[in-house]
Formats: sequence, structure tokens, C-alpha cells
Amino acid sequence: MPKSEEAGSFPPYSVFETRRFLADLASLGSVGQKRLEAKLRDYVYPILRQTPHSGSNIKRLKNWDPPTWRYRVGDWHFFYEIEERQRTVFMTAADHRKMAYR
Repeated sequence: MPKSEEAGSFPPYSVFETRRFLADLASLGSVGQKRLEAKLRDYVYPILRQTPHSGSNIKRLKNWDPPTWRYRVGDWHFFYEIEERQRTVFMTAADHRKMAYR
């Protein structure tokens, strides 16, 4: 039986990058942007496709509406929302940790 048909398994989440998220990445400059894009593609997105609710670098933010999560990579925070019905993770913002909550 294929893994996706096993009892209790769910299809992976898809990841969607919003315009604001892409603009935040573009504002980093070419060197920083390429490095963070590689980290997102190779490390962050595979984790978010499987378990967007929990992990060592994942935290649900308190008192945010709509419910929002933060993924930390070094000095950078990536913010996202989860749409359960569509099984989609919406990447909404990227910010340096010093500026992330201002």
C-alpha cells in the first residue's frame, strides 16, 4: 500500500509565498536573499510540508488573529498562517529578529 494511503496519514501541506513575504526577501539584498531562499527551499519548506504546527524552531504566536506561527532560522523569523481545509501554509512575512515584532 502506498504511504499516502496508510491509515492515519495525510497528504503534505503546500507552501504559498505571499507578495509581502517575497517583498521582504527581496529587501535583503542579493547575497542575503539567495542564502535565505536556499535555506527555505532545502530545510524549512520540507519541514513545514509535513509538520507546520510544531518543531524545534516553530512557535505559535500568542494573541495573533488570524493564528500565526513563527519559524526561526538564525537571526531571521519567518511568519506563516495555516489553512487546514486546503492544507496550505501561507508564508506572510520575513524579518530580522531585532525588527520582527515592532
